[in-house]
Amino acid sequence: MKKIAVLTSGGDAPGMNAAIRAVVRKAAYHGIEVVGINHGYEGFINGSIEPLDLGSVGGIIQRGGTKLYSARCLKFKEDAVQEQGIAKMREANVEGLVVIGGDGSYRGAMALVKKGFPVVGVPGTIDNDVPGTEYTIGFDTALNTVVESIDKIRDTATSHENSFIVEVMGRDAGDIALWAGLAAGAETVLIPEEEYNLDEIIARLERGATRSKKHSIIIVAEGVMAGSELAKLIKDKAGIETRVSVLGHIQRGGSPTARDRVLASRFGAHAVELLMEGKSGRAVGIRNHQLIDYDMTEAFEKHHESDVGLYTLMKELSI
Repeated sequence: MKKIAVLTSGGDAPGMNAAIRAVVRKAAYHGIEVVGINHGYEGFINGSIEPLDLGSVGGIIQRGGTKLYSARCLKFKEDAVQEQGIAKMREANVEGLVVIGGDGSYRGAMALVKKGFPVVGVPGTIDNDVPGTEYTIGFDTALNTVVESIDKIRDTATSHENSFIVEVMGRDAGDIALWAGLAAGAETVLIPEEEYNLDEIIARLERGATRSKKHSIIIVAEGVMAGSELAKLIKDKAGIETRVSVLGHIQRGGSPTARDRVLASRFGAHAVELLMEGKSGRAVGIRNHQLIDYDMTEAFEKHHESDVGLYTLMKELSI
């Protein structure tokens, strides 16, 4: 290939810029020209592209968010709109595409693949919910942001002898809540993949009180329920007051951790290698610390599964 494009789609994640940088520099090393597509698939269908060279991706490896911006494009599901985008790319002599995003982004990518346009996917989402890979770009940074926030909340909880409910992101996947709960020593964690028992939550709070424990931290993934809803359930059933903190979009921002920068760099470079080998419809991933590639459809045809062993360990350690 002589010219490829890269875009970011869906929710932004720390490390996306590191992946963009890796795509551009790996391609440049092999004499391949790269253009960036602004605003995801919206830019793809409108031909909103900009040249990317060594200089234009300098100084972005440490920046959160995405240099290429991101936007959701519902009309991209239409065949005619997809064809329009492919035509725009061919007019610009673009021969292949790297898509950085989650399972929704991969669905759009596969639609292009079925129409004969080469695409390779790179998993970028803080939720860590792309099947086929153990980790996604942005998860480690978001996890560290949540743990740091919980540590600070615990200081206040201790000072005022209050129990806190911390609501974190995770609509369909509970990895952020689960990993943060274990790392921050939370007493209870609620995730979408596991049924919760309100009586058990209350029993933990009451058991702590009997041994003179002055505070507790409960982490709930947004896909289970809102933190305020859980607080009301506990108050109505047991008369126990709790404070609620919703971390929100702070979890998506910030400079990526070293782990995310390295992961993104490996993913971006490998995506270019796959396009150079003539592969398409593949997704980059990591398993047992080794880079892999697999059929992109696996990322949205299979369901994310939580680590049951980790969930059990969290409950055992929070006795």
